[in-house]
Amino acid sequence: MEKTGDIQSCQNKNEEDTPKSSPFDFVIKQFQGKKSTSGKNKEQQEQPSAIQKFFSGFDFGKSEGKERHETEETEVNNCRADDQSGKENLSVEGNADESSPLICEGESPSGEQRFNQFMQKVGKKPNSKNLDLNNCALNAADVTELASLLPFLPELEEISLSWNGSIGGTLKTLTAQLHHVNLLKVLRLNNCRLSAEDVTSLGEAFEMVPQLEELDLSWNSNIGGKLSLLTKKLRKGCKIKLLKITDCNLTAKDGESLAEILNMVPNLEVLDLSINKHIGCSMKFIAQDLKNVPGLKELNLHMCGLKQDSLQGLDTALQHLAVLRKLDISCNKEIGGGFKDSTAHLASLKNLEVLDLHQCCVTEEDMTVLSQVIPLLSSLQELNLSSNKNIGVSSDPLLSRLRFLPRLKSVAISNCGLGEESFSSLAEAALHLPELEILDLSWNKCVGGNLKLLLGALKLATEIQVLRLSSCNLVAEDLVLLTLLSHDGHLARLQKLDLSYNNNISDEGWMVFCQGLAVFKELSELDVSLRPSSCRACGTWFSELLAAVTKLPALAELGMQRWVLSESQSKQLESFNQDNKRNIRFDC
Repeated sequence: MEKTGDIQSCQNKNEEDTPKSSPFDFVIKQFQGKKSTSGKNKEQQEQPSAIQKFFSGFDFGKSEGKERHETEETEVNNCRADDQSGKENLSVEGNADESSPLICEGESPSGEQRFNQFMQKVGKKPNSKNLDLNNCALNAADVTELASLLPFLPELEEISLSWNGSIGGTLKTLTAQLHHVNLLKVLRLNNCRLSAEDVTSLGEAFEMVPQLEELDLSWNSNIGGKLSLLTKKLRKGCKIKLLKITDCNLTAKDGESLAEILNMVPNLEVLDLSINKHIGCSMKFIAQDLKNVPGLKELNLHMCGLKQDSLQGLDTALQHLAVLRKLDISCNKEIGGGFKDSTAHLASLKNLEVLDLHQCCVTEEDMTVLSQVIPLLSSLQELNLSSNKNIGVSSDPLLSRLRFLPRLKSVAISNCGLGEESFSSLAEAALHLPELEILDLSWNKCVGGNLKLLLGALKLATEIQVLRLSSCNLVAEDLVLLTLLSHDGHLARLQKLDLSYNNNISDEGWMVFCQGLAVFKELSELDVSLRPSSCRACGTWFSELLAAVTKLPALAELGMQRWVLSESQSKQLESFNQDNKRNIRFDC
């Protein structure tokens, strides 16, 4: 655990460790052992002490003795009080290390001091509004200590305890104190190994935090089958806007429990149920109640075991989600073939910006319908159709109609079995996509030798930042084309370039590419790796590659897997970072 030099030089004592005594004993000792402090700094004398505040509530009944009484109280004051909160920040005069705050004899550290000490112990900066304790290796004792500090954090709005796998089973200690932080808006508990008891205690605490807007319980597999312990405690009018329960092993019964509370969270904007493979059969219940959250903006059902009937129910629900901006139903292989009967309301999503359908086993019949619907999504910015291997030639109509979506910034159509005609249609449509930033054509063999079809689009795509051409059967001619584009001032903003698994590129092609590589000034990632089943000696272009890398200030990662380096090349690579004062990750 990281420590700083400001650790107190004397050990702080908790109030429970201090022997019980009369509150007047300390005053008597001060009178007996100290002389007048009239020579002390005037500013210090004027500061109200903790003892003054103690006596301020007593009326001794004699006004004529008041002035003398106040003078005596000032004389016994050796501790300075905070001028606003009254919380002690005390130090002892004459201490060798004046920068280290010390606690006066008989005094306990204030709540603020204890909080600062706790945050220092876990290596985090204290923040009274945002408690970030992600990945701090917290244990049960830490949770207990944290719970005792909540009364001193009345302005707290965010608590993040994610990635602390040892706090499972201890949440009740913390939730019992949440009434002290009733302004709390965000609670993140990702990957904390929460138990059934934790889920129950969290549900019971909902009424203590009426302002809660974000709840993230993702990656807690023990929640599966127990979600009702949480949902049954929700009350109508709950202010939750974001609910994430990713990869929690949810069951069909959990899906039904979730559906029942959708009418209690009318402000819900983000619902993420991704990677819960067993809730697919309960999707019809969830879909029926989505009408209760008309303000929903993001719906993530990635890898939820959806089937064709689930897709039909979801489509019906879309008519109530007019402001939906992101819809992810990717990696649900059993919905393939269901789009032809389930897209009636998809076209009505005029605000939809992100549509992810990758790895959904989309069929040719599905593509026929989607070709009519997707071009009507006038606000669409991101479209992912990757890993739908069967769409092949049938994608031609859709790809040609992408021209009607001028706001598109990301098009991912990798591993779709495109033919030359489909690729040509995409290339022509791309001429009408001036805002394109990401283009992924990986694993489409037709691209090799035909990259020239994209020449016009790449010239116009001044915003392109990511270009993925992995396993596209590229040849030297294609790399020459990229080099010429770059020298003409195009692709100037390119940050990520993936040319991996293109084993057909000759050494001459790599040489030309490396000689022109230095113009990609914003490039941060480059991958030229070979296929896993192959290896090849690295040619003389390697020296040109390293020379170009020295002129790429943003480059942080270079993939060169399965290229066999000579002894001298290996030494060059090993000493490159030190010789050039760089920190590039070479993946070889």
